[in-house]
Amino acid sequence: MAADRTGPAAFVHHACLYGSDAEFLAMAVPFVRDGLAAGEPVLAATTPANIELLREALGESAHHLDTAETAYFGRRPVERVSAFLRHHERRARPGRRTRMIAEPVWAGRSARQTAEWKRMESGLNVLLAGLPVWMVCPYDTRVVPNDVAEAALATHPVRLDGERQAPCASYADPAAYAAAVDGPAASCAPPSAACTGPTGDASVLRRLARERAAGAGLTGGRLALAELAAHEAAAYLLAAEGARVTLRAWEEPGAVVYELRRTEREGGRIGRDADVPPFAGYRPPGDAQGAEDGLWLARTLGDSLELRARGPETVLTLRVPGPGDAERL
Repeated sequence: MAADRTGPAAFVHHACLYGSDAEFLAMAVPFVRDGLAAGEPVLAATTPANIELLREALGESAHHLDTAETAYFGRRPVERVSAFLRHHERRARPGRRTRMIAEPVWAGRSARQTAEWKRMESGLNVLLAGLPVWMVCPYDTRVVPNDVAEAALATHPVRLDGERQAPCASYADPAAYAAAVDGPAASCAPPSAACTGPTGDASVLRRLARERAAGAGLTGGRLALAELAAHEAAAYLLAAEGARVTLRAWEEPGAVVYELRRTEREGGRIGRDADVPPFAGYRPPGDAQGAEDGLWLARTLGDSLELRARGPETVLTLRVPGPGDAERL
């Protein structure tokens, strides 16, 4: 099984839609065996049932396979990207490609979470570009919704059936795809929402963010984290020269919502599509300080973060867990 690639460091991203255990193994067994035979690190992040099937099929070779239950291998998109990068950094070998079977988890996700995972699957083509990684993302058609299976063919350049590779005719440019993915209708700020006027002062935005989170019932460390997430999101928008940001904040069941709008600057606009980098803030900070480090922190601390260009504005919507979220207690 040979990977299609333009060079030794190119990222290869395949989808595998399977409808039976046999179809999963027809892809996974040769993928893993070929990688191990070539001295390449191989990870299978999939369901416990698939891990057991694969180990049985591999026999003694299974001792050399890295495995992870996919439900815990990065539970949210920003964590998933970090998990891929950490694994590659830890297991990479000079002159060798790292292979990953990376099965997304779709069961039980909300419409907003599903949309974010679709964007992330497409974004991997950008976020991991240049890394010597061959990733196959299996989709179990027995359980995934039809729209998710269709999305797999739009977010992966190539489909893998057993050992046969075929280009995905519906594959879309990642930035265009991410912009077009529709989640649930955007929440409108209620009349009771707290609001600032346009400002370039991050302390004004941070103060309101804290007051609204405290008013929603957050206290202690959770209040501090909500304030920090909103501050980092605001700081990212304010980093553009001459930027001014308006904050609206309100409470929804299970979340405190911060909507930040970056407005025009004198002499031009800063809300154009080109000013909103696709998939900004998904990669974890490196050794050197980066412009998106704070945005990554905001994504990590929040439940969801959407960043879009809307006409002359850049709109960032951040949701942080509300006081009733028992997972965060």
